[in-house]
Amino acid sequence: MSAASNPVDVHVGNRIRLRRTLLGMSQERLGNALGLTFQQVQKYERGRNRVGASRLYDLACVLNVPVAFFFEGLPDRGMEQDAGVGAEVAGMAEPAASVAPLPALKEESRGEMPVDDLALLSRRETIDLVRAYYGIEDSGTRRRVLDLVRSMGA
Repeated sequence: MSAASNPVDVHVGNRIRLRRTLLGMSQERLGNALGLTFQQVQKYERGRNRVGASRLYDLACVLNVPVAFFFEGLPDRGMEQDAGVGAEVAGMAEPAASVAPLPALKEESRGEMPVDDLALLSRRETIDLVRAYYGIEDSGTRRRVLDLVRSMGA
C-alpha cells in the first residue's frame, strides 16, 4: 500500500482480487469485460486508484456478486467517531443530536471475518486448495480429506 492509498480503497481492491481469483479470471479478462486494461485492474486491486460507484456496479455485475461484497469485513467507523463528519445529514431536517445512534453490534453478529482470515482467503494456495477440495466429487471422500487436514493441523 502506498502512502496515498486509502485503506478503504485497498480493502475494496483486495475484495476485487479475491473474487476474480476465486472465479479463475485473469486481470486481462476482467479488464476486457469492463473495457479496461489489465494495468487499470491492477491499480484497482492494489488500491492505488479509487473505484467509482458506476465502476463498482459494473465489477459486481461481471464478478456476479452484490456491491456490498466489496465492503464485507470492513470495520464500521461508528457514529461517535464520525459525529462531526456528515452529522448534519444523519436525520436530514432534524438536528443530529435528536437522531438516536444504532446500538453497537459485536463483530461476529455482523458476519464480518477477522482481517487475518481475509488475508488467508486471498492467498493463491488457499484458493487452489479450495478448488481441489471441491473437485472431489464424492462427499464422503471430501469429508475424510477435511478430517485428515484438521488432524494434521492440530
